[in-house]
Amino acid sequence: MNILIKNAYAILTGQAGHQARHTATDIRIVNGIIQDMGSLTAQPDEQVIDARDCVIYPAWVNTHHHLFQSLLKGEPQGLNQSLTPWLAATPYRFRGSFDEETFRLAARIGLIELLRSGCATVADHHYLYWPGMPFDGAAILFEEATQLGMRFVLCRGGATQTRGLEADLPQAMRPEKFDAFMQDVERLVATYHDPSANAMRRVVMAPTTTLHSTTAPELRETARLARQLNIRMHSHLSETVDYLDAAKAKFGMTPIQFCAEHDWIGEDVWFAHLVKLLPEEIALLGQTRTGIAHCPQSNARLGSGIADLVALEHAGVKVSIGVDGAASNEAADMLSETHAAWLLQRARKGMLAQPRYEGGLFEGGADAASIEDVIRWGTAGGAQVLGLDNIGTLEIGKAADLVVYQLDDPRYFGLHDMAIGPVASGGRAHIKIMLINGKVVMEHDQIPGISMPELAFQAQQAVRQLQQRASRIAVA
Repeated sequence: MNILIKNAYAILTGQAGHQARHTATDIRIVNGIIQDMGSLTAQPDEQVIDARDCVIYPAWVNTHHHLFQSLLKGEPQGLNQSLTPWLAATPYRFRGSFDEETFRLAARIGLIELLRSGCATVADHHYLYWPGMPFDGAAILFEEATQLGMRFVLCRGGATQTRGLEADLPQAMRPEKFDAFMQDVERLVATYHDPSANAMRRVVMAPTTTLHSTTAPELRETARLARQLNIRMHSHLSETVDYLDAAKAKFGMTPIQFCAEHDWIGEDVWFAHLVKLLPEEIALLGQTRTGIAHCPQSNARLGSGIADLVALEHAGVKVSIGVDGAASNEAADMLSETHAAWLLQRARKGMLAQPRYEGGLFEGGADAASIEDVIRWGTAGGAQVLGLDNIGTLEIGKAADLVVYQLDDPRYFGLHDMAIGPVASGGRAHIKIMLINGKVVMEHDQIPGISMPELAFQAQQAVRQLQQRASRIAVA
């Protein structure tokens, strides 16, 4: 089906500079590809969508998530904890409570929440693995994403050693054998991975952390195998000062130096967080064109800090935006995330302001990040980090991954420029229509076949089940 979207108030492209906003009002889509942009006349074989008073964005690209955590929002024991105690209190404590049914439901909820924000592509850092695991989480994730029509990147996580927090916990906390981990990566690549620029499925090598989840020789071997398989690499890094302390104590160097020593930096690598970096680490990341998945809401919720995206991008780092898990981000969608990214980059710079009598040069940080910057990071930046070269921007020849936001809520009334509304005003904008690969996946704010009341009921039951199971495991 060919589609003509007409009369848009504004089209933001995901590109940089003067190309960030297109002068067109209409977009023609033929066989899933953007064929033309301008003031266009409908053709007989086209479905025409009236986008009057609507704004069009590229669909969001989320480069770091933990979908299983969608049933762990606001978990009380971890709610006011920083990263390390939070890990023990929430995701580690509950991971053995998941069975196939609750895992599938968590994945479905997380993907639907993302889709309803206008997110088409999800990179899930799936690290829920243990010896003798009774279900295939990777298969479930791909199945659920496929049913919704979403692009899905499986970042195959896991650990061959642990932080030590898990010592007294059961089978579900035990590490994998390295050979089994690598064999499963090869199986997943053979089964699911599509290397094309327009892929709907990808697989990534992604040990849970480079410092804590594997040995140094094993880490180097993961890089060797990933490059042999021609897949990308991803992990958590430098989320808190603990990473600096751990790298210094274990290896006598900084976290980025350690990764560089073990072949874990470069164009095919991106890390989640990168909050606590030394200047020389920023320079090394930039020189090697390594990427970041910036997760502002999770970093704020856990009190980790705010990554310096401006300095990172200036150094040459590829910048993207990730949501992280809902257990540390109760608003796990891309509109909330980009809204936070816009505000927090400004707040970060503003915190550095000094009075003029102390040598200060500026009052505040409102020039740190524009709406157009944030859209670019959340779309084109994500596509670049994932190596999906045919998505991320609205331009002729690219795949039609786009979302038409209808700004009909009082939250957006009074805007002098409606184009900025979905990011600047926060909330969840009504989606008139959303396309992935030119196919309609949402229309009039509805996902076909999804009952929200039924999903809510299932979630409530699943949360009770997880709480009961976690209590039984703790007693045992």
